[in-house]
Amino acid sequence: MTSTLILFISGLALLILGAELLVRGASRLAAAVGVSPLVIGLTIVAIGTASPEIAVSLQAAVNGQGDLTLGNVLGSNIFNILFILGVTSILAPIVIAEQLIRKDAPIMLGVSLLAFALGVDGNLGLWDGLILLAGMVVYMVFALRQSRAESKEVQKEYAQEFAEKQPRSARNTLTNILFILIGLGLLVLGARWLVDSAVIIAKALGVSELVIGLTIVAVGTSLPEVATSVIAALKGESDIAVGNAVGSNIFNLLGVLGLGALLAPDGVSVAARVLQFDFPVMAFVALVSLPVFYIDNRISRTEGGLLLLYYVLYVVYVVLRASNSSALPAATLFVTFFAPITFIALFIVAVRSARARRRVSGETL
Repeated sequence: MTSTLILFISGLALLILGAELLVRGASRLAAAVGVSPLVIGLTIVAIGTASPEIAVSLQAAVNGQGDLTLGNVLGSNIFNILFILGVTSILAPIVIAEQLIRKDAPIMLGVSLLAFALGVDGNLGLWDGLILLAGMVVYMVFALRQSRAESKEVQKEYAQEFAEKQPRSARNTLTNILFILIGLGLLVLGARWLVDSAVIIAKALGVSELVIGLTIVAVGTSLPEVATSVIAALKGESDIAVGNAVGSNIFNLLGVLGLGALLAPDGVSVAARVLQFDFPVMAFVALVSLPVFYIDNRISRTEGGLLLLYYVLYVVYVVLRASNSSALPAATLFVTFFAPITFIALFIVAVRSARARRRVSGETL
């Protein structure tokens, strides 16, 4: 078991290092040929930070381990909103840009519901994968067009973070290409080690690959997003912190899950318990983010603490479910009662906040 844990940690380390090298090389190449920092952040960095999820999910799909693919995607999406935004807003309250409230967050919710609907029949197959990938292409085109209309303040944030330029020379170009190739190689090798060891760990613990995917694999592959969002939040770059989490969720469902469904020999199976709990939780997380983002256009420390609490309770529930614990009914009561009540409370606060803003606006006029 010790050797398996070492293999798992080594695979995770290779994934993180590979993602870093891939992002660094591709970003510098793009900047050298004149690509704007905003476009680099929305495309290259977004895909690069999601590359561990891509590598692991594709490796699992090719191996016919659809539960691991699905668990990784759903677990990462739940982790991105509840844990990453929860922690970053506790460290520094996050201001939400208007575009994230009006467009990106609703798109995340729509994509979550689309994936849920496609999986209702118990399998995500070839056509489901093609639909998701087509959605990915549409979203990328939308994001690039939308970037032209971004405010100067948002463009300045991305310029500060992703405007690293090098003198154009054959040596720098070759170095960056080498970074990309090494990064891709490390991602492939790290994914293989991580998937193989995750399967062994699941068998040793007597739990399903789905549970491992929803928890330790999802957390591990989301570490690049954690680093990006936390650093951005501490620098006061709220748009990058929130945009990274929301964009990653959209990309995970459309790109990662789409590719997984396309490449898995028999598609990605969706178990009944996933349809009854994990998919609804992911959709609920996307739904509850709307009023959280809308209230005063920010995520306060209190709201961040609430998000973090939800993640802890979700993990507890998954563990209890895996162990068939007698405490499971209590967790079920929380899911069916406390979560909806919390959403209703957030919605009421959002309505009151909107009315207050209109009142202030009317008095100003």
